[in-house]
Amino acid sequence: MTRPAGTWQNWARTERVRPLTVEYPSTIEAVRRAVRSAAARGRPIKAVGTGHSFSGIAVAPGTLLELTELSGLVSVDRERQRARLLAGTRLHRIPALLAPHGLAMTNLGDIDRQSISGAVSTGTHGTGSRFGGIATQIVGVTLVTADGELLTVDADHEPELLPAVALGLGALGILVDVTIQCVPAFTLHAIERPEPLEAVVDGVIERAADVDHFEFYWFPHTDVALTKTNTRRPADDAVAPLGRVSKIVDDIVVGNVVHQAVCSAGRTAPVLIPGINRLSAKVWGDRAFSDQSHRVFTTSRGVRFREMEYAVPVENLAAAFRGIQQVIAQRDWRVEFPIEVRTAAADDLWMSTASGRASGYLAVHRYWKTDPTAYFAAVEEVMLAHGGRPHWGKMHTQDAASLRERYPRFDDFVALRDRLDPDRLFRNPYLQRVLGE
Repeated sequence: MTRPAGTWQNWARTERVRPLTVEYPSTIEAVRRAVRSAAARGRPIKAVGTGHSFSGIAVAPGTLLELTELSGLVSVDRERQRARLLAGTRLHRIPALLAPHGLAMTNLGDIDRQSISGAVSTGTHGTGSRFGGIATQIVGVTLVTADGELLTVDADHEPELLPAVALGLGALGILVDVTIQCVPAFTLHAIERPEPLEAVVDGVIERAADVDHFEFYWFPHTDVALTKTNTRRPADDAVAPLGRVSKIVDDIVVGNVVHQAVCSAGRTAPVLIPGINRLSAKVWGDRAFSDQSHRVFTTSRGVRFREMEYAVPVENLAAAFRGIQQVIAQRDWRVEFPIEVRTAAADDLWMSTASGRASGYLAVHRYWKTDPTAYFAAVEEVMLAHGGRPHWGKMHTQDAASLRERYPRFDDFVALRDRLDPDRLFRNPYLQRVLGE
């Protein structure tokens, strides 16, 4: 289905474009037709999910493919615990699709509004030193290449390409389905509590290695780390979910309504931010509960923000964090959003931020109505000094020349792009910047 094009913008309002055409394919064959049509017109074509990337990776100046209708469960292999999903399937819908089969995704990030294809293509990840990003769960894909043909990559079909196409940045073709390696459904026991910041930073690597999933948040201008520890338990373990009132108060009122007011106040009166942050650190994150895994991994984000995130070698995590602290102190900035610190296992995906190395992640944010340029630039300088690689779906200023030095398989990926899309049908300004012409 083709509809008149209006202005598309992403969730963070950092990117916008008025595509020439918008199409809503509901079948794989419709995607193939759209690609062939775009190629015949010499018009670039890009698929978008929910627009939850902060970078321009999904911007579609030519034909925009909205994959909302290309959604759902295709098949389940119970013996191998694998599920095949259409590319537009939203992450938050997957648990209900897998539940009748007693399966779950191995790990998730803290936001589940993205499509599965968008999440894997941008390198979305959760936390856990023994767990990789969402793309590491992919064991097979089908994509439409620039000639409109289908390319299947899995253990039986060109398996050597899987480390490239599982996290392909949208540069190799249009993903139309993915096969996920699932695990038996499980629950998580969560403990969230404030702890002395310095002790947490000093021991962050050991702390993360000792548990299934660990992360912490730090509100600038405080000396407290808000830690989150999730322990995996069998699906039939008794659970103690958050009560309805507690969830409303903690996650909706405090986490969204109050934080929205805080961000608005901080924008007009930055001098208030340190005091507000100290208060926020006291009222957030002091609880224990257990529930089905997806309900613990993810949270509701009602406050609009902008984000930059870098992955550093895990051994550099503490030093990189302290570098951010130093920058904030030296510049006397008033920063209203917390810094998030996570870890992930090394993987073999060519364009993964954790490719070939165990990684620590540091994410910085600003309220969407606040200009983040100076803050992000200063943090980016710290991250680069510690061997950082930028998250593909979040704001950064790196280009192909600098990224080539940071990814051992960068030139292999570009060569595969030359093979699958020699005329750059799937181009956009962001890909031209990070991969080259």
